[in-house]
Amino acid sequence: MGTVSPPLSKEVASNEGQWISSKDVDARPRNAKWWYSAFHTVTAIVGAGVLGLPYAMAYLGWGPGVMILLLSWCITLFTLWQMIQLHECVPGVRFDRYYELGQHAFGPKLGPWIVLPQQLIVQVGCDIVYMVTGGKCLKKFVELTCNDCTKLKQSYWICIFGAIHFILSQLPNFNSVAGISLAAAVMSLSYSTISWVGCVSRGRIENVSYGYKSTTPVDMMFRVFNALGEISFAFAGNGVILEIQATIPSTPEKPSKVPMWKGALTAYFITAICYFPVALIGYWAFGKDVDDNLLMALKHPEWLIAAANLMVVVHVIGSYQVYAMPVFDMLENVMVKHFNFSRGLLLRLVTRTTYVGLTLLVGVTFPFFGDLLGFFGGFGFASTSYFLPCIIWLSIKKPRKFTTSWLINWACICIGMFIMFASTIGGFRNIVIDASTYRFYT
Repeated sequence: MGTVSPPLSKEVASNEGQWISSKDVDARPRNAKWWYSAFHTVTAIVGAGVLGLPYAMAYLGWGPGVMILLLSWCITLFTLWQMIQLHECVPGVRFDRYYELGQHAFGPKLGPWIVLPQQLIVQVGCDIVYMVTGGKCLKKFVELTCNDCTKLKQSYWICIFGAIHFILSQLPNFNSVAGISLAAAVMSLSYSTISWVGCVSRGRIENVSYGYKSTTPVDMMFRVFNALGEISFAFAGNGVILEIQATIPSTPEKPSKVPMWKGALTAYFITAICYFPVALIGYWAFGKDVDDNLLMALKHPEWLIAAANLMVVVHVIGSYQVYAMPVFDMLENVMVKHFNFSRGLLLRLVTRTTYVGLTLLVGVTFPFFGDLLGFFGGFGFASTSYFLPCIIWLSIKKPRKFTTSWLINWACICIGMFIMFASTIGGFRNIVIDASTYRFYT
């Protein structure tokens, strides 16, 4: 698994990969409460992916779909617990970033190359998908509330949504977006509830069918692969969990893992009451004909569906910032170290505006919601949420072979790697097919 680094002092551990300075570590605010971690985690996990779960069910069917949902919830809760425990696995040292923990597990040179690419795929991928989701839901909201308004292209709405982040991205750190994150967490629970309640009140569509979609065997296989990625996308919170835990104070008497785990359990309970009703009732109502975004399939009552779409917009505004903050932090540290920038407003304007602009450009160019969920879900989220924490745990803790801990970790690794390869292939293939018939920037 790699050589485990010896216990290090806080300063050495922070500088191990030469990304940050000990001064930066000490300057991080660590005054968050357990409920901060709860709503930050809800905002990170419960995202746009929840609205695509019925669509994934349409390709998996009742039995496999429910099994994959339950398995994903249990595996990611287990790996989340592992990450929380490993945050302070070396006395006196806090691994505030995923790649710092990777450095400790795999060595200062190999660690960042194993962890950073996958974590960046998660964070950047989420932000791209949230650009698309925010723009689509904003468009839907305006169309439902203003019948006489001039209809704008979808690309314009994504740009309008992106413009919000050019402003919000200038907020300095996680604690400064706590209010936005809380609002986003409340909105996620609200629009998830509206989605499944709307399906119940509407009832099943006429001649609803729960059979598999009519398509060729090869296309069906790739669509099933993509559905696995959509589900893994919905459980993406592990990519930022250490950064969230880093905001909580810690002492030997009261380590940060206690309030963090309390917040994580609360978040996962909320996740369950968001995900399972939406996935199961949405599929029950529309069967194999469900849209890849459940809110787009619901049309009545218009005022309630409009409100739900606006709630999605508020939620993905918060989610975008939660996933972007660690990227901003890393980019600014690189600019300070390698390009001699001074910390402050100018640095934030350069790095953060560039990042928002790039994610906006990709989102406008490739607005394939379902396919993006599958591709990014497999390429990044399956690794960081399903099996990379298990590999790190085996490397650091070294449980004996064939013990319960060893077997559970290897089972998670095998399941996660299958989902990663299958859904990446399926998602990429579907993007290529859909792009061949799509008119760009419409």
